Amino acid sequence: MVDLSLHLWGHTFRNPVIPAAGPNVGSGRMVRRAAEGGAGGLLTKTISSRAAPVPHPNMVRFGTMGMLNTELWSELPPEVWFQKEYNEAIAVAREYGLPLIASVGYSAEDLAVLGPRLQDKGVDIIEFSVHYLDAERLIETAQLLREVVTLPIIAKLSPHLGDLGAFVRLLDPYVDGFACINSFGPTLSIDIEHGGEAFLGSKFGYGWMSGAPLKPLAVRSVFEAARVTEKPIIGVGGVTRGEDVIEFLMAGASMVGVCTAAILRGPEIYGKIAAETARWLEEHGYSSLQEVKGKFLEKYRNGQRVVTTLEQVAVVDEARCKGCGVCERVCQYDALRSPQKQIAQVDADLCAACGLCVSVCPHDALSLRMRWEKN
Repeated sequence: MVDLSLHLWGHTFRNPVIPAAGPNVGSGRMVRRAAEGGAGGLLTKTISSRAAPVPHPNMVRFGTMGMLNTELWSELPPEVWFQKEYNEAIAVAREYGLPLIASVGYSAEDLAVLGPRLQDKGVDIIEFSVHYLDAERLIETAQLLREVVTLPIIAKLSPHLGDLGAFVRLLDPYVDGFACINSFGPTLSIDIEHGGEAFLGSKFGYGWMSGAPLKPLAVRSVFEAARVTEKPIIGVGGVTRGEDVIEFLMAGASMVGVCTAAILRGPEIYGKIAAETARWLEEHGYSSLQEVKGKFLEKYRNGQRVVTTLEQVAVVDEARCKGCGVCERVCQYDALRSPQKQIAQVDADLCAACGLCVSVCPHDALSLRMRWEKN
């Protein structure tokens, strides 16, 4: 039996899949839906000192499991949260025995007022977003929040900061953990079927990208942070299935946050992803999250040898090959031949060891090996 629970910041999370800040947790009612959907902990949408002036329309699907959005922070004023929404969110958290993280932003002035109020309200952990802060204001904000609250603090980082490792080092003395990353942008998508209209209601139709297209950037960001801190990290960006959780854990995350998938597929996705995570661990012989955490981090913390000469070649596992022809179709070097329903053949003299055929083979029948080992 796989144990998915984890103990972080003085609290026990039922599983490593929690909501990330967004419309999916934009009210106490939505927080309840996350709990009912199987989330391992709870989180509320980011608030600030005033309601966000969100342009409309503000969300559009991008690809299958991505979104572009002009979401800012909560469109509800903070008083609505303190008078109503937090009451319901805290009640849900206690009912389900789950920790509650309250997300807040953005300036030192905002957090000086809102941080103590959140602590007095009874939330368990505070996450603060650095999305609109430069390096100087970032440290000022973190320092001030640390001075006014005793609760654990999580800093949520944004990809536009650049070298996240450097910012993690700056923030590390003032916070208890990190979340990587926020949405990426600005981006632009045009509705070509309706006269070149903007999909989104911002001034130029710009938006921020979230969901599956963001995942490689988010995984890299977690890895950058994990290389320089021992504090827990929440991986956020593109989590849609259990395998994504494993990837974030191997990069150094302790848990993951889900937003876009919950919007597009409903709150049941939290429990579904958690169940898929447990199944993957069991199928691969693991009994806990800790057994996979940091596997990539420890192996590549200091990088790897970069090979620029042709030392490897693609090799076909004849027992696995189904003759589907996918490898031949993607090979840009004419090194693969795979006539229909015949075992693929590699011309070693033409193979450039690019690795694309290995990644697209649906039957795991291709691998790269050292040229002197290929037979």
